[in-house]
Amino acid sequence: MENDTVIGQVTETIQDTTAVNNMVGGVRDLVTTPVSEWLPDLVKEYVVPFGLKLVAAIVVLLLGRWVIKLIKKGLTKMILRREPDPSLASFVMSLVSALLTFFLILAIVGILGINTSSLVALLASAGLAIGMALSGTLQNFAGGVMIMLFKPFKVGDFIAAQGYEGKVSGIQIFNTTILTPDNKMVILPNGALSTGPVTNFNKETDRRVDWLVSISYGDDYDKAKAVLQRLCDAEERILKEPEPVIEILKMSESSVDITVRARVKPEDYWAVFFKMNEMIYKTLPQEGMHFPFPQVDVHMK
Repeated sequence: MENDTVIGQVTETIQDTTAVNNMVGGVRDLVTTPVSEWLPDLVKEYVVPFGLKLVAAIVVLLLGRWVIKLIKKGLTKMILRREPDPSLASFVMSLVSALLTFFLILAIVGILGINTSSLVALLASAGLAIGMALSGTLQNFAGGVMIMLFKPFKVGDFIAAQGYEGKVSGIQIFNTTILTPDNKMVILPNGALSTGPVTNFNKETDRRVDWLVSISYGDDYDKAKAVLQRLCDAEERILKEPEPVIEILKMSESSVDITVRARVKPEDYWAVFFKMNEMIYKTLPQEGMHFPFPQVDVHMK
């Protein structure tokens, strides 16, 4: 066994020595051989192919930069048309520019013959891990971008969403803040706002306000209707077009229910609603109308 080990070591040493001698011999032949003999082969096999790849890479670089500039220009026009927040527009443009430049660099590296599969796999794995860790945050970010671009609501609008109603006080990249009528600030994630139902009360130029007025059976309906019409005409904040609608909605067990529907500007909604409630309560009794309440007649024998 010991003899076999020694013989193996001697054989490996001889092989290593032979390899070194061959390498030295190759270098000696290269040095001693005239340049005119080996230079054309070197140029043909290595320099010319690499030069062609380099020229192609330069052409792709120039063309890619031109295409990126066109894409950025078109995207900028589209974003500015939506009137987004300036900070968000700048961030989106920087992100798009970085992504396009990264893909251009990958294409150039591939043209030069450098293997990019391992680099792409590493970046894909890192991106997947980061995306899973920040899935909720990325969803909110994407929702913020969608809100800024498509503008379903803007700062100052009165909206109802996710069980809350209030005036939009700020739209950030990840969340939107609204101020409720009782002066509470509510922070809503943009992901839920961009995918869930949102009611925007300021999207239209006017808003309908309703009142339900009940009078007793036996009261003069025509007189009650005339009084309600007079109150609507006297309120300057109620729009004249379209005209207010005053009709009997239903006849309940203890009352005749009259609906009053008028149009006002969104910012006047609550002020007009409360003021008309007050005027209806004060005026109808003065005109001989009665506000009914549930009654039960009991007959005893």
